[in-house]
Amino acid sequence: MHILFVADIFGQVGKRMASKHIPSIIEERDVDLVIANGENIAGGFGLTANLVQKLHNYGVDVITSGNHVWDRKEFVAQIHHQKNVLRPFNYPPTAPGKGSTIVESRRGHLVGVLNLQGRTSMPQTDCPFRMGQPEIERIRKQTPVIFVDFHAEATAEKMALGWHIDGTVSALIGTHTHVQTADERILPGGTAYLTDAGMTGPHDSVIGVKPADAIRRFLTQVPTRFTPSEQGARFCGVLLDIDTITGKAIHIERLQIID
Repeated sequence: MHILFVADIFGQVGKRMASKHIPSIIEERDVDLVIANGENIAGGFGLTANLVQKLHNYGVDVITSGNHVWDRKEFVAQIHHQKNVLRPFNYPPTAPGKGSTIVESRRGHLVGVLNLQGRTSMPQTDCPFRMGQPEIERIRKQTPVIFVDFHAEATAEKMALGWHIDGTVSALIGTHTHVQTADERILPGGTAYLTDAGMTGPHDSVIGVKPADAIRRFLTQVPTRFTPSEQGARFCGVLLDIDTITGKAIHIERLQIID
């Protein structure tokens, strides 16, 4: 089966690129399931119910997130009611929302999706290594096809988790840094791995925001209101080919489409 993962969708530019390219990729590459990280879609910070619906209209089946999922206070109260929107699983169980789901692909195959968040230079959460493994085992009782979005800062932490769960999930794709890495591979146990899928959004920027805003912050160390850039539109993502019987990855391909 073919799974499309869309890298962090950032602001208006990211939304435009998602609406333009997701439907065509689904058709041209015979995609069975679309997963997208949407935590930056609302002006670069958080999500809204309206934007979640738009992503579903574009063809996105599951929306993952990370530390920015709580940025919009109204969405915190709404996340329970949002279809297939995930927050990181390793937040406390009392946090709103859920961190995993099992969905049916366009061809009727069950796919587990697990959202985890790292702890290095990130907000405090429970350990993704200890929290993730039992949930993977639970999902595997229903399907061998499991996709993990690991939202983390540190390359080493992402690599370590990839090796730790190799052979138990179909893919671990990193998010958060907004810079696509070129280290895609299939690990020995059959898990497709990429340190970071990048960003679907404005690449003439500092990870999505206008360069002048970021430079001012570094020069003055004074909190600065960040404004999303509107330049350098680029679609980033990953295409995966997964064996539905074994759950092992057959192929991984990075995507970058520049408008």
